[in-house]
Amino acid sequence: MLSRPRAVKPPTAYTGPRAAELERFRRLAALFDSAVRIPGTRWRFGVDAVLGLVPGVGDIAGAVFALYGIWVARRVGAPLVVQTRMLLHIALDVLAGTVPLVGDILDIAFKAHTRNRRLLDQWLENPRAATRRSKVALIAPPALALALLTAVCGLALWAFVALVRFLAGL
Repeated sequence: MLSRPRAVKPPTAYTGPRAAELERFRRLAALFDSAVRIPGTRWRFGVDAVLGLVPGVGDIAGAVFALYGIWVARRVGAPLVVQTRMLLHIALDVLAGTVPLVGDILDIAFKAHTRNRRLLDQWLENPRAATRRSKVALIAPPALALALLTAVCGLALWAFVALVRFLAGL
């Protein structure tokens, strides 16, 4: 059942020289992520999920469109940290898309294009807050992974020392 994607109302009245490009990106993001509603549910999917069914080619097509979103972000002046976060969404979508079935499910659940559109809209609405959140989103996962790795290594070292002491009868 094809249904019309919900109209995306811009959070701000962006009237810059790239307003038409920005609106085109918003419409295409809705087409790629939420053009079709699954009957009897609130779930929606779009062209990206359908293209993702074609191994290799579908994921590349979705990534090419996603790069259009980065290009629009660059044209409207989004900072590099916001563009990097958008690229991270794309990379996750493409990486997961290489795994059969998992990528198809992720296309319905994760909606990288919609996330990028929202991120860009948030930046237009409140540049300082969106930039700060993007910095945290880019820094926090690696910092958390490093802390977790340090804890696991520390625990492994403690277990090794305890085992040696036990075996040595200390």
